[in-house]
Amino acid sequence: MKKITLQSIASSSILAVALALTGCTVGPDFKQPDPPAVQGYTREPLRSDTVSADTTGGTEQQFVAGMDIPAQWWTLFQSAQLNAVIAQAIKASPDLQSAQAALRAAEEQVAVQRGSYFPAVDSSFSPARQKVPTTPIQSETPVFNLYTTQVNVSYSADVFGGNRRQAENLIAQARQQRFQLEAAYLTLTANVVAAAVQEASLRVQISATEEAIRSQTTLRGLLQRQYALGDISQADVAAQAAAMAQTQATLPPLQNALSIQRNRLTALTGRLPSQELEEKFVLSQLQLPQQLPVSLPSNLVRQRPDVRTAEEQLHAASAAVGVATANMLPQITLTANIGSSATQLGNLFAGGTGFWALAGSVTQPLFAGGALLHKKRAAEAVMEQASAQYRSTVILAFQNVADSLRALQYDAQTLKAQLAAERAASKSLEISRKSVQLGASSPQTLLTAQLTYQLAVINLAQAQAARFADTAALFQALGGGWWNRTDDNVVDGKLPSSKPLP
Repeated sequence: MKKITLQSIASSSILAVALALTGCTVGPDFKQPDPPAVQGYTREPLRSDTVSADTTGGTEQQFVAGMDIPAQWWTLFQSAQLNAVIAQAIKASPDLQSAQAALRAAEEQVAVQRGSYFPAVDSSFSPARQKVPTTPIQSETPVFNLYTTQVNVSYSADVFGGNRRQAENLIAQARQQRFQLEAAYLTLTANVVAAAVQEASLRVQISATEEAIRSQTTLRGLLQRQYALGDISQADVAAQAAAMAQTQATLPPLQNALSIQRNRLTALTGRLPSQELEEKFVLSQLQLPQQLPVSLPSNLVRQRPDVRTAEEQLHAASAAVGVATANMLPQITLTANIGSSATQLGNLFAGGTGFWALAGSVTQPLFAGGALLHKKRAAEAVMEQASAQYRSTVILAFQNVADSLRALQYDAQTLKAQLAAERAASKSLEISRKSVQLGASSPQTLLTAQLTYQLAVINLAQAQAARFADTAALFQALGGGWWNRTDDNVVDGKLPSSKPLP
């Protein structure tokens, strides 16, 4: 008889693994969804550029089809302060750190599942001291030592691909975490830009309101002197006082909004409100990018982190159907052990002390109350749900891009109109001030001109901020250029991760 050794058992196990890997894999094979068959983001062609205005944020912008997006797209605003704050946010954001930890956990789960591809090998050593029952014939105490050592090998043959489908499911989930990390990265950077722009806009609005209050204070002194001379009525003085009070009442809400934006920026950088940032933002220190990318629709679904997340969710659901299907089919398990047992430690590997065993089993589920069938149907329903969610995410992505493109065109037109309104209001205010000083117009005329000019300045600041904010929104809607990053979170310039996955 051929002698069975540990080497022969290991060879048999390896052969079993090789045979299992050539088996079939049940369940649907995932196919990457096709991109939408459209050529653009709007029904009619968009203009290739925007109108311009001779003011901050009034630069003409060109839309460049197929232009790639830089990884650090926010540097296009040419603000050293903005770059510094975003660098702090990326370094200290708890949201990013949480997403990175979730990715590492998902990758480790993949490694755990891959362990099922190989046989499980355990070794053991069991020393024991025993006593057997005595008889009148025996003259010696029946107490002895027994030493046993053995190696156990077990393997579940993946004939129908259940383990491989489970690994595929976990790999898809890990990739999903990768893109959720990129989504967190993109959301963080876009939120910092939006908060900085809003802060800059609020500073202009506060400055305009304070200037209006100073002008109205000067006017109040003038009207009080004219009233003392009997040139105007008390009603004119009261009307000016009421208008001034209304202007003063608009200042605290603006200051509160600025405080909220400062706290938001501080929180985005991973700090507490008492650790407020030193950097402050004004619109004049930001440059509006002149060329804006417009990704091809076929590329958008590969660039948006949320779309890629939904795709991997669909992939995981598809693999789960294969797992549920494999669980309904026969499960084959192979086991083997080899060892030695002796009453003396020195004789543990002597001749005649060895033993071995080989075993195999096939388990076919026959009746489980319909549980396995319903689990498979549930997995198929989850896959249908994931497919619908993927389509919904794609539609939302295209809507975001279309909204941003439209907003940028209308923002430019609005800014041009607001600039004209501000200049007209400024000229009207200057004429009214001179006219009142000469006594040619009533104080109410100057009061109206002041309020009109204040509103025009605030509207202009809001229009300027909208161009910056919606420019950032376009970069976010197009995916943010993560595929061009070369830091530790990107593998081969393609996928964000700490290590590659197939």
